[in-house]
Parts: sequence; C-alpha cells; structure tokens
Amino acid sequence: MMTGGSMGIRSGIYGSLDKQLQNGVLPIQAARTKPCSKIFKENETLVHWICKFTGQKKVGMLLLCVISAAVFALVLYVGKGEEDRGSDYVLIHNRIRTMPPPPPPPSYFLGYTLPPGHPCNTFSLPPPPADKKRTGPRPCPVCYLPVEEAAALMPKLPSFSPVIKNLSYISGGSEFGGHPTLKQRDDSYHIRDSMNVHCGFVKGTKPGHGTGFDMEDDDVLEMEQCLGIVVASAIFGDFDIMQQPKNISEYSKRTVCFYMFVDEETQAGLKTKYENKKIGVWRIILVRNLPYTDSRRNGKIPKLLLHRLFPNARFSIWIDGKLELVADPYQILERFLWRRNASFAISRHYKRFDVFDEAEANKVAGKYDNALIDLQVEFYKKEGLTPYSEAKLPITSDVPEGCVIVREHIPISNLFTCLWFNEVDRFTSRDQLSFSTVRDKIRASTNWTVDMFLDCERRNFVVQKYHKEVLAHLAPPPPLPPPPPPPYSTSDPLRKVSPRRRRGRKSGSRHNRKVSKGMVVSQDSTIFV
Repeated sequence: MMTGGSMGIRSGIYGSLDKQLQNGVLPIQAARTKPCSKIFKENETLVHWICKFTGQKKVGMLLLCVISAAVFALVLYVGKGEEDRGSDYVLIHNRIRTMPPPPPPPSYFLGYTLPPGHPCNTFSLPPPPADKKRTGPRPCPVCYLPVEEAAALMPKLPSFSPVIKNLSYISGGSEFGGHPTLKQRDDSYHIRDSMNVHCGFVKGTKPGHGTGFDMEDDDVLEMEQCLGIVVASAIFGDFDIMQQPKNISEYSKRTVCFYMFVDEETQAGLKTKYENKKIGVWRIILVRNLPYTDSRRNGKIPKLLLHRLFPNARFSIWIDGKLELVADPYQILERFLWRRNASFAISRHYKRFDVFDEAEANKVAGKYDNALIDLQVEFYKKEGLTPYSEAKLPITSDVPEGCVIVREHIPISNLFTCLWFNEVDRFTSRDQLSFSTVRDKIRASTNWTVDMFLDCERRNFVVQKYHKEVLAHLAPPPPLPPPPPPPYSTSDPLRKVSPRRRRGRKSGSRHNRKVSKGMVVSQDSTIFV
C-alpha cells in the first residue's frame, strides 16, 4: 500500500512535468546540458551543438570515436601510401617481367652495304673492246677493296643456312662414295633440319685415314687446324704445271692456308725440289691410294669436298691446277661472297648456258665416253631437265665454268657439294652436266641458290694456263741438229798437216821472204838463181 508520502514524492516529481514541458526542457536534458555549458562556456561551436543533443557520457564516447576514426583514417592513409608504393613496385616489377625482352644480337651474318660515295658503288663494266677479231673470252675489270679493308669486313658470324642446320655423313661401305641407291638419292633431296647423307670417305675413321684418299697424319692434323680461309688446288697424274699465286699480301700469307694436293706421279715430276713440304706459298699434300683410275675424277674430291678435308675452315677458294691466282684471297671473298651476302659463288660459262649444248660440246671434244654422257643427260631429262631459256630467270645459266669455286662452309652449301659429288660419282666426271640438277632440286626445297658471276670477272683474278699435254703439242719444233763432222779429224796422227798459211799470200807477191842476196824462194819452193 502506498503512503501519501510516497505518492507525494512521486507526484512531486511528476507533478512538475507540465511546468517543465512548458519551459521546453526535459528534466534529464536540463541536467545534462548544464555541465556541457560549463565545460565549453556556452560557446556556440560544433561541439556545443553536439552537446545539445547528446549526454555527457555519449560526448566522451563520441570524442573517443572521432579520435579513433581519425587515427584509423591516418593509419589507412599511411598504409595506403605504403601499399601504393608496394603496389607500384609490384606493378613495375610485373611490367618488367611482362615486357618483351630486347631483341637478341643477330646470330647470322646479315650482309652490309658499302658507304655512299664509295667508288665500288658506282663501278660498272666498260663496254667490250671494239676489236672484232677478239671474239674469245677475256678478263674484265673488277672493283676490289684494299686488302686491309676487305679483311676488316670478314663476317664474325656465319651466314644463314635455310632449313638444314645439322649435317652428318654416312660411314661404312666398300667404295669411296658409298654408291647410294636411287631411293637414298631421292631422300637426300628432301631437305630437313637434320640430315645424314653420303659424302665420300665412307671408309675409315675420318677423311685421310683409310678412306682411299689417304694422307700423312701430320698433314691431316695441320688441315684440321686451319680455322679461317683455305685456298686449295690439286694436280693428279702430273697433268699440270704448278702455278705460284701472285699479288698475295703478307697478311694473307700469315693467315690464309694454301694447300696443293698431289699424287706420287705428280710429286716425282715436280721440277722444284722442296723442303718442309712447301713450294712457295703452297703446302704440298701427298695423297696415296686414290680411289679412282681417272685423274679428273680424283680431282673432284678436294674440289667439291673441301669441307670434309678442312672441317674447321670457314671459307674456301678452289682453283684448278692449271690456274694461276693473281688476286688476294680476302679481296676475292669480299667481292664475290661478303658484299653480295652469298654463301656459294661460281662463274657461269662464257659461251654456253644450256646443259644439252654442254653435253654436245663434251662429246665433240672427246671429254668422256659419249654413250655415258647421253645416258646422264637422258636421266636428267626424265627428271624434268629442260633447255635453258629466259623463263628460268633470275637464274642466269645452267652451265658453270667450274674451275673456280668460292664458298662458305655452312650446312646448306656443304649439302650442295656433297650431293653434287654424288652425281659425279654416279655418272660422268663432267661436273658441268650435273650442276644445275643438284642446284634446282635444293632450291625447290629451301629457296637457296648459287650465285653465278660473269666469266670475265673470274678471268680477272685467275690466269688460265695450258695442260702439260697441250703444251707438248704447242711446243716449237726442236732445233735442227748440228752439221755432221768432217770425215777426218784434225787430231789424226796419220794425217800430215801442212803448215798454216797467212792470209793474202799470193804468187808473185812482194811479200816473198828474202833468203839471201841473189836468191829468192818462190811459193813452189823452186830456187831461182
């Protein structure tokens, strides 16, 4: 039961509610606004405005929340900066990782051009001589660089070898060339990245050792150590007179390998005796156990397979034994390979461009058995060989003058000479007949071809001499024998020799010798008194 006192208190509290409502302030609000006004001295600020609507505890909590929010915002800002910097680092790092790498340095020789204004850029062949009597082949001018400049342009990198990158050689067999079957022959023209082909020297451990083209061990070792440029020639069967190169710089004499291959017959016929295996600039390599009875076919081994004999050489110049080299090797390589960005160069024939014409010329000259020449040409004809015409351009000829070959030893050019040698081994030794067939088959698979320069340019750096057998026919007739001796000899003791007479002594001459006064001895020894 409630007492009046309690009711009074209660009513006292609630009894003044109307009065407080009339003043517009709730009791609790009035109690809580008073401390805020004391703290902030009734200043009409943002905090005072907040205090008007909140209690004292809530103001503290609110201030704490504001401070916490400010600290949190500061932390976020600082963290955001660090995160931005970290994300920038990651972004840059990822960007570096995703950026394409710089292009690698070229792995192949890409060629070069001579600077503008260089004399060789504007050089052109002069017109042929007006003398109509000179209808045969002749040399023409060639613009060479000085030896030092040409040597400085020697490529540091090899040229590009299309399609084929690795070439190895079949070993084993009973013959020098291995005699590949027609199926193997066809497969060798299917150019691939890595190939294994017949390329001579099928017997023995390596070229020169028990292969049928044998050389002394020190010669083989010396040839393997030729790392740059080799100039090579050969004389078999004592067929030619050895020619010494001319106009060779001292630098080339120190850095270029000069090799002359000879057989025992040629060595015996050399007029110049030599020591230390050298005659002039040539190092003489004696070859034994030649695989063929035909000296011309034996000569095709070093001519076409120099990359086998000199496995570490980069460039080679082959010249037939009848030729005399009259230009520096660096000048030749710069002019016909490096400046033209070519890896194989050979001169075209000065007169004939067609294989069929070349075959007939060989038959007329008796170069080989006519029936075998016809057999070879008919075989190529069935494979698609056609007479040369302008439709084959930019190919300028099907017939080379094969006495000079300038080449770089890279897989594609090595393959070309291997397959060319296989045709010489299978058919006739007349390599002009098989040249275009091998070239065109490789070109169809790789778009690689041989660079053919003018024959007059070839005659600029080699001088052609005669074979020994031709010189024998061209030699002047022997001198007439001396007249026969008299029937007697002045030293014959049985012959009485009359005393020598002086010239001009005649009968009645006033030069008669006086013997004594009144006595004259005449010419007939009659004494007159």
